[in-house]
Amino acid sequence: MNSICRNFYSLRKRPYPTSFLPKCTSVLLVLVFLVFANTPILRAQDAEAPAAAAAGGLEGDVAVGEALFKSNCSSCHETGTTKSVGPGLKDVHKKHDFQWLVKWIHNSQSMVAAGDPAALKIYNEFNKIPMTSFPTLSEDEIKGILAYIESANNQPAAAAATGAVAAGAAQSEGPSTLFVVLLVVLVVVVVLLSIVLLVVLNLLSRSVDGGREVKKSGESFGSLLGRAARHPAILSATAWVFVLLVVKVTLDGAFNVGVQQGYAPKQPIAFSHKLHAGEYEIDCNYCHTGVNKSRAATIPAANICMNCHGVIKRESPEIQKIYASIQNNQPIEWVRVHNLPDLAYFNHSQHVNVGGVECETCHGDIKKMEVVEQRSSLTMGWCIDCHRTTDVNAKGNAYYDKLVQVHGEEGKGTLKVADIGGLECSKCHY
Repeated sequence: MNSICRNFYSLRKRPYPTSFLPKCTSVLLVLVFLVFANTPILRAQDAEAPAAAAAGGLEGDVAVGEALFKSNCSSCHETGTTKSVGPGLKDVHKKHDFQWLVKWIHNSQSMVAAGDPAALKIYNEFNKIPMTSFPTLSEDEIKGILAYIESANNQPAAAAATGAVAAGAAQSEGPSTLFVVLLVVLVVVVVLLSIVLLVVLNLLSRSVDGGREVKKSGESFGSLLGRAARHPAILSATAWVFVLLVVKVTLDGAFNVGVQQGYAPKQPIAFSHKLHAGEYEIDCNYCHTGVNKSRAATIPAANICMNCHGVIKRESPEIQKIYASIQNNQPIEWVRVHNLPDLAYFNHSQHVNVGGVECETCHGDIKKMEVVEQRSSLTMGWCIDCHRTTDVNAKGNAYYDKLVQVHGEEGKGTLKVADIGGLECSKCHY
């Protein structure tokens, strides 16, 4: 033990041990900052909507019922109370006996002809429009449809959660709260450990000397701690971390100026692409008629909406907004989501019709969006990266035959957009 103390005392006489630790601490703090500064920023991810809960009280396969409802019933009926071509089906299994519902679904017209009071009431209330008969549906399948209807009405929170996820995705990229907290905690821990080690080293070196220096100086633990905290190396490291943090935040902010990734504004009419393009598989070209022949994809006019909604969901409050627009000769004031600056030229027809680019390439999985948002950054770098990696759609286009041949002879691989002027400034800026 005496040998260890003598060795430590001999080290204390040299300046290396007491100056080495603060210097290491300074370097360590800067390295910690650089590591965390280059850690990928946590981003909000699309969350799946909560799974549908089982329909209480009804013995039926909800999944099977959902598929049957959407393929056979959804064109005329809503799962809630909203009237469409037919009545809303919420609690329909409570309003009518199950066997009555089976007969009605199998052949409603025969029940009307037989003078069934409930059947006549529905028939007269909905303009004497006969309901389509579904004689092939089994009782188990009908139970599944009823179970799905009840399940859909028991989950208002699920729809709200879906909207919240879509709205949350609109947040622009930035450091998460957890990231910031972890960074601050780590820096504080490193600083405190360095200070404590400095104090312990100081106390041990003085105790080996018989405590004479401690008695002379009369310094308390608190004063030693304060002196260690004021050490030039510690102060320098803290200042550097602060400066680097400010520089990083400034640069991140500068690079994100004008970038609207995640932007999902509230529209004047709650139009669901998830329902129309996803579930009903309506082609994008049906509504956005200019995408194959003009620079702009165009926003659909109200008469396109009326091709379907002149019959379907006429009583819906959202559809009534379209009717009001037509009656007042007032266009619907849709809020633009994707908006390039005036200094950039982009042509939809060139990319979609000639290049064969799918809508999802730039706009994301639009078929799953309840609320449309800007999924891509749409920055110049993003466009250039696409031009560098995308093959030219030259199949069946004689215009490119000679160019493809020459390009192949030179051993440059497949013909990319960048090889036909895709990186020239005047292509997008003129």
